[in-house]
Amino acid sequence: YADWYGMTVNPETEITVTCGATEAMASALLAVVDPSDEVIVFEPFYENYGPDAILCGAKPVYVPMPVDAELDLDRLAAAFSRRTRAIIVCTPNNPTGRVLTRRELEAIAQLCRQYDAYAVTDEIYEHIYYEGEHIPIATLDGMRDRTITISGASKTFSVTGWRVGTIVAPPDASDAIRKVHDFLTVGAPAPLQEAIAVGLETLGDDYYATLAREYRARRDRLCRALVDAGFRCTPPQGAYYVLADFSSISSLPDDEFSVWLTREIGVSPVPGSSFFSRPELGRRLVRFAFCKTEDLLEEAARRLTRVRHRARPVGA
Repeated sequence: YADWYGMTVNPETEITVTCGATEAMASALLAVVDPSDEVIVFEPFYENYGPDAILCGAKPVYVPMPVDAELDLDRLAAAFSRRTRAIIVCTPNNPTGRVLTRRELEAIAQLCRQYDAYAVTDEIYEHIYYEGEHIPIATLDGMRDRTITISGASKTFSVTGWRVGTIVAPPDASDAIRKVHDFLTVGAPAPLQEAIAVGLETLGDDYYATLAREYRARRDRLCRALVDAGFRCTPPQGAYYVLADFSSISSLPDDEFSVWLTREIGVSPVPGSSFFSRPELGRRLVRFAFCKTEDLLEEAARRLTRVRHRARPVGA
């Protein structure tokens, strides 16, 4: 953190190693959120965020995050109240790849300070950027002591099954988080922590630059294939997902369209409704991932050419 963001962190009092970022988010919220609190969640969202808040007995309050426009800062401000305990921030966003600007992050920080709320940030894609740079909200004025930063090795090193995540938080929050973490999972696998430490210590800036460059090429290839097949999509600014609109291809709902695309075309997406609080908001959307080999993406692109020529799905 000191090298990347100029932020010195005490590993004894401020870092907790968890069983992946998913457990990290659950442990963090269970540690600082109480029943009757509110947790602000940007929408669309990684599907665990809302349920994690509900498991704490809190109420999730959803705020739209447009893919190709700035946040409505007035609407964001209206979502905060005296019950707001935390806001979950994921940049780059899953599933859209949207990157929050410094102006937007500053607005979030100001509201956290005003309402004495935590920013709980999912920064698992911190090294996968195609536009701009990663700005940890913890580095903004007055946010070091009210930010819980979640990350991990799974996306950076392509080891999603290893389940090693991290939480960086102020000492008082870390103390509570560690209690929850201990009762949830006891600890992350020690041999895999050692392996990841080697990567962190030996891989330099060239590795991270190459990672982003190679994913950018994969992003561009998939987006071209999707547009050629009739989808509408905004190229992601970060992460490795594309949220695509299939309205011009079919009038089927997202889950049925996903089954059709998998069975008839041989390309499998995730139904868009799983990323929204109200399923109808994602009924015309599906998410694709391009964290695949070049050969596999080329094969997917070849198969997608059949979408325009196949008989339209029932209901099209």
